[in-house]
Amino acid sequence: MAGFLDALNSLIWSPALVFLCLGAGVYFTIVTKGLQIRCIPDMIAQLKNGEKSDSGVSSFQSLMISLAGRVGVGNIAGVATAIAFGGPGAVFWMWAVALLGSATSFVECTLAQVYKEKDQDTGEYRGGPAYYIEKAYRHTSVGPFMLVYGVIFAVSMILATSYFLPGIQANGVAAAVENAWGVNVTWSAVILAGVLAFIIIGGVKRIANFTSLIVPFMAAAYIIIALTILFMNFGDIPHVFGLIFKSAFDMEAGFAGMLGSAIMWGVKRGIYSNEAGQGTGPQSAAAAEVSHPAKQGLVQSFAVYVDTLFVCSATAFIIISTDMYKVFEGESEDGAVRYAGSLPDGIAVGPGFVQSGMDSVFSGVGASFVAIAIAFFAFTTVLAYYYMAETNLTYFNRWIKNAGARRALVWVLRVLIIISVIIGATTTPGSAWALGDIGVGATAWLNIIAILFLQVPALKCLKDYSAQKKAGKDPDFDPEALGIKNADFWVERKNARSSSVAE
Repeated sequence: MAGFLDALNSLIWSPALVFLCLGAGVYFTIVTKGLQIRCIPDMIAQLKNGEKSDSGVSSFQSLMISLAGRVGVGNIAGVATAIAFGGPGAVFWMWAVALLGSATSFVECTLAQVYKEKDQDTGEYRGGPAYYIEKAYRHTSVGPFMLVYGVIFAVSMILATSYFLPGIQANGVAAAVENAWGVNVTWSAVILAGVLAFIIIGGVKRIANFTSLIVPFMAAAYIIIALTILFMNFGDIPHVFGLIFKSAFDMEAGFAGMLGSAIMWGVKRGIYSNEAGQGTGPQSAAAAEVSHPAKQGLVQSFAVYVDTLFVCSATAFIIISTDMYKVFEGESEDGAVRYAGSLPDGIAVGPGFVQSGMDSVFSGVGASFVAIAIAFFAFTTVLAYYYMAETNLTYFNRWIKNAGARRALVWVLRVLIIISVIIGATTTPGSAWALGDIGVGATAWLNIIAILFLQVPALKCLKDYSAQKKAGKDPDFDPEALGIKNADFWVERKNARSSSVAE
């Protein structure tokens, strides 16, 4: 099984996917005229002024659900893995894919808002790649093909977020807790599964409220600790940045010849961490109550910055500034050690790098703090994964007339994700990461290809949003005026408002 997973992983994560992700980011940066830089004020303004309703959460809550999915074990264990197998230069390529991916995130999340709809059972907004893949060209001759494409994506996303990806998060929690306090992984699995069951039974609102409380607090605390460590090692700051940039372009003698590994691991872990283009962010983006799709697209663009440029960078600075890392040849711990650093013997690639780094500065504190951070980050990520899986299950439930059957399928999904958490917490890290990489890679392939073909409505939204802002208006979306078809929710919204005014 391990050999099969490795072969499948290598096929999915071929250099072609790396070039596709980077190429899409470059392209969308150009066609949106660098919105990830020029529209930062709009991103922040929408976070402060967002709306919410019985059907939709606020832009901030939607962002927190999205960040719950983005900020997880990948920000800690994933960064350590990238440095171990790609060298410090992998951090630069994580930054690059984040900056470019911000534009990609705008496109996919704006599309999710354009083609969202209401859940027939709960009245909540639902949307995402499966929805916009099916709807964008439904009125054309390729409509049947796009329907099949949407179904394939939904199946892939359900498998990835209900079974593959949750295992990685649970595995990271169990490893960190065992390393910090010696708690057996079985106990970690049981506790995680129990708390998860309590939250997901409460539905989307409970998930949104929980993540809105936990994610900002833990992310801020983690970044503050990292900055403290960095500035306590103030004299090493030029060395840290210099090492990252030199290694990224194969100019650092100690890591010469690792350019390919640096790019591959930086992009792979960058995509896994910030999820730009992967197709996971659009699900939470569609849940937001906004007057114009571009508003939430901009908010979701900002999520990429928080995840990679802030949280992942914090992890990298902790590891590199304290010299608590190893670099291996052959992209495996079985390979020769290229750089040993000051890392104690017996520390495996993963959270142990960060825990050792913190312990070197705050003796006896690092292991516990990282264990707590991972526990919260990973748990909120699993909650986000459940939400994504349920959204894609709802995509299929639209065609099931029996309400009891729809509820039964939701309960099957809940049981599946709980089983995934238990298995992930008690299995080996290599197997968990392999399954997660397969899930991320498959959805990334499907979604990026899709949004390259479906980009026009998102670009029309951006142009319309900018024009209305320039005219001093609060942007309001009318798909018919823009020639965007099949945006049924927005057409119904417009007609309902017109009827209300007429009365």
